[in-house]
Amino acid sequence: MQIKSINYRFREKLNSTLGGEAHNFCYQCGACVGDCPAAMYSEDFNPREILLQALLGNEDALTGEDSPIWNCTNCYTCYERCPQAVRPVEVIIALKNICFEKVTSVPEVRELVNSVKATGRTVKITSLSDRRRKELGLKEVKIVPIEELEKLFEP
Repeated sequence: MQIKSINYRFREKLNSTLGGEAHNFCYQCGACVGDCPAAMYSEDFNPREILLQALLGNEDALTGEDSPIWNCTNCYTCYERCPQAVRPVEVIIALKNICFEKVTSVPEVRELVNSVKATGRTVKITSLSDRRRKELGLKEVKIVPIEELEKLFEP
């Protein structure tokens, strides 16, 4: 990998995003990778590499449509392992938030967010869902007060 220059503009954007500022303290020890389940099963995912790209300000690699950040399981193992309290998972979540603002998040994530905005739920409640809940003796699912959610989603 050849480094052309550091993108300080993107680094500042990441610094100003909740959870993103800690990337500045990563000294690339690799402790975040050792027990990472996503790194074990995906050759494309490496939290250490993601933090290196953040340190370099490589916006395209981190927020492009093929970004590896979407492979993160948000298990917080890296958070617990990091000796510098960098909290790699929170940096990755900050990157995901930047992607969502740029509309470069994966379509499934956009669909999920749109579902929450429209119904207050991540899954659709169908007549089958209602029937199965009744059979299992579960309470009927209550309607989510969308007006309250709309206030939360206001910029």
